[in-house]
Amino acid sequence: MVFSSNLFLLVFLPLFFVGYYLLPYKWKNGWALLGSLAFYTWGAPLFVFVLLGSVVFDFIAVRQFKGDNPKIWLWLAILLNVGLLGYFKYVNFFVDNVNTLLGAFGFSDAYWPKVLLPIGISFFTFQKISYVLDVYRGVKAPLKYFGDHLLFVILFPQLIAGPIVRYNEIAEELTDRRDNLNADNRLLGLFRFALGLGKKVLIANVLGAEADAVFGADISALSTSKAWLGAIFYTFQIYFDFSGYSDMAIGLGRMMGFTFPENFNNPYISKSITEFWRRWHITLSTWMRDYLYIPLGGNRVSNIRLYANLWTVFIISGLWHGAAWTFVIWGAYHGMFLVLERMFLLKLYNRIPNLIRVMFTFLVVVVGWVFFRAETLNGAVNILES
Repeated sequence: MVFSSNLFLLVFLPLFFVGYYLLPYKWKNGWALLGSLAFYTWGAPLFVFVLLGSVVFDFIAVRQFKGDNPKIWLWLAILLNVGLLGYFKYVNFFVDNVNTLLGAFGFSDAYWPKVLLPIGISFFTFQKISYVLDVYRGVKAPLKYFGDHLLFVILFPQLIAGPIVRYNEIAEELTDRRDNLNADNRLLGLFRFALGLGKKVLIANVLGAEADAVFGADISALSTSKAWLGAIFYTFQIYFDFSGYSDMAIGLGRMMGFTFPENFNNPYISKSITEFWRRWHITLSTWMRDYLYIPLGGNRVSNIRLYANLWTVFIISGLWHGAAWTFVIWGAYHGMFLVLERMFLLKLYNRIPNLIRVMFTFLVVVVGWVFFRAETLNGAVNILES
């Protein structure tokens, strides 16, 4: 059930908010939880049990942190969440690559049943890990009631496409958001939702149709201008699509009394790739920084180790977006520019007018999106060579 569908706009949304606003405050969390479970179950009726089981384990695990072996429970919770993400999202990718390797040596394919991907697993896995780590580090106390914990994970506005909401960002609002339930927030939230819906339907979908025509065309029929036009169409499609969904999620959250973090800040005016990642998918880049890059050593290591950490983080970021070599290359490509900027490019940029820096950065980003959008590495190379 996507936010721009008639089912969501004409049935789910009005029914949910009529009930949410009419019910007494003490029942609002229960109604939000019921609505979120219905929302997720509609799209993934079987996988909801996998999600519920993992949430139960997290709820139990964090209560063992005050016991004798807190680190064991921490690692069990992290391994469970990462393991579920790894299995459901990457096992098909792994089997396909193993079979390619076996075929190259003349062996028959290994059989493994195709695994379906639960919707939203990339987003709610990171949110669940943030909960476990924030509680373990003492940033926030664990939620007292299981229902509140489940609501944090499955809250429908940000469940499918983000933003990635950390536990410490909305911990208080999960238990008391009465001050946020006012007419101003409802109107501002509705405006933000409408803005995001317009981005998605009126801009992203239109650009997406044009981009699909280019990326799906016979490469021999593509001129250089048409290939680059398709890449630019996709560059703006993915921005308006993704930022549109973030706007809709932020708006819906605000209408419910939740304050979700901003996720985009005019990324295409960036003057470097480093700046681009401060403006693009902000909740992902800051999550990667705080829960992966800094634990790996951050900036407190040798230059060689720092460069390796940056590259590692962005290759993982690429895989997080999708299980294909095109996403790995996209992540490695951005990691390469981040490393080069740390090494010398940022100093070089300081001698260049800002407009040239913005244009160069935009070009780098557009080339990266070709790998992100293409179905295969050969397809991406063919588009760039056109």
